[in-house]
Order: sequence, then C-alpha cells, then structure tokens
Amino acid sequence: MECGVISMALETIKKLLANYKHIDESLITRETTFESIGIDSLDTVDLVIDLEEAFHIIIERDETIETVGELVDIIDELSCQEG
Repeated sequence: MECGVISMALETIKKLLANYKHIDESLITRETTFESIGIDSLDTVDLVIDLEEAFHIIIERDETIETVGELVDIIDELSCQEG
C-alpha cells in the first residue's frame, strides 16, 4: 500500500470485519468500535494477523486499538515507514 492511502486500508478492514462477523460493510465506519460489533481480544489477534499479511506490515500486539479508525491510522503509518 502506498503511504497515505487510508481508504484502501479502511475498505480492506471493513471487508474483513464484515465477513468475519457476518455484518453489512456499510455499518462499519472509522468510528466503529470493535466492542460494538462483537470483536473480542481473540478476534483481534486473528484480524491483526490477516491485516499484517494483507499489508505486509507488523502491528505491535501491545497497542490498544479500540476503533476501526485507529487501526486504519496505524496501518497507514506503518505502511509509510515500510515504503
């Protein structure tokens, strides 16, 4: 992913979450909390692994990520560092 291409990260996360939790993608926004869509800590580990593979990055497991937007920002920042 190119540095600063946040929309690609958001769309990828929305698709993963929608498929994982069987919900409509349109219900997921940057403000959506993982708790609000039933994502627990085990789900988060699976999601992070999938995102690391999709974006060729490594996300620190000790980071507290509560919203989709926070995750998008982290992916964007890491992609900028890698690129």
